Amino acid sequence: MSFVIAPPATPSVPVQGGAAGAQFPVHRIYCVGRNYVEHAIEMGHSGREAPFFFMKPADAVLPIAEGTVGQMHYPSQTASLHHETELVVAIGKGGRNIAAADAMGHVWGYAVGLDMTRRDLQNDAKKLGRPWDIAKGFDESAPIGPLRRAEDCAIDAGSKITLTVNGAPRQGSTLGKLIWSVAEIIEHISKAWELAPGDLIFSGTPEGVAAVVVGDTLAASIDGVGTLEVKMVALPS
Repeated sequence: MSFVIAPPATPSVPVQGGAAGAQFPVHRIYCVGRNYVEHAIEMGHSGREAPFFFMKPADAVLPIAEGTVGQMHYPSQTASLHHETELVVAIGKGGRNIAAADAMGHVWGYAVGLDMTRRDLQNDAKKLGRPWDIAKGFDESAPIGPLRRAEDCAIDAGSKITLTVNGAPRQGSTLGKLIWSVAEIIEHISKAWELAPGDLIFSGTPEGVAAVVVGDTLAASIDGVGTLEVKMVALPS
């Protein structure tokens, strides 16, 4: 096969605890909207609505090594960039119409991620009935810590998910407060798309989303999974 231009590099996320230099290749990024009750309420909704999804480009991932402070460029065209801390689920075995009872056998591992959102652009899109792509799928919009194999992660309903900004608490909840569990999310997504090895699922964010500015340092953590720390920096001129 001959390509007319050089194929782009495969986006990937480092694997913690694996062989040196091990990487998880990213195929697609699915995101679940409003999957914590308190967050749904703060966004003007309530109740256990049917799950809905949006996507980010695979190369929106911004891998950050554990124990380091990564850098994310504050994106253009926004004055209201919001953080959304999430459990990221990495798919190791694909399939269609996966039953919730079988779904966890498709999970390769987990990571801590941030679904960064140009909230002002999202709100404008909602008012006009337009897609959210410009608000959700921009460059570096998915900072992510290293992936750990599922068997190396000790998570349950009581596992805490938190985020601080410059050391001050912003988000705090537990994984048990997900409206739709990881298994249910996989069931629903696989009805609409064929899941594939390399897919990442951002499972939803708890309440406390708010704006950040250049110079802020965000520190996210999920018990039994890991941590993620990133500093907002200005776009190069």
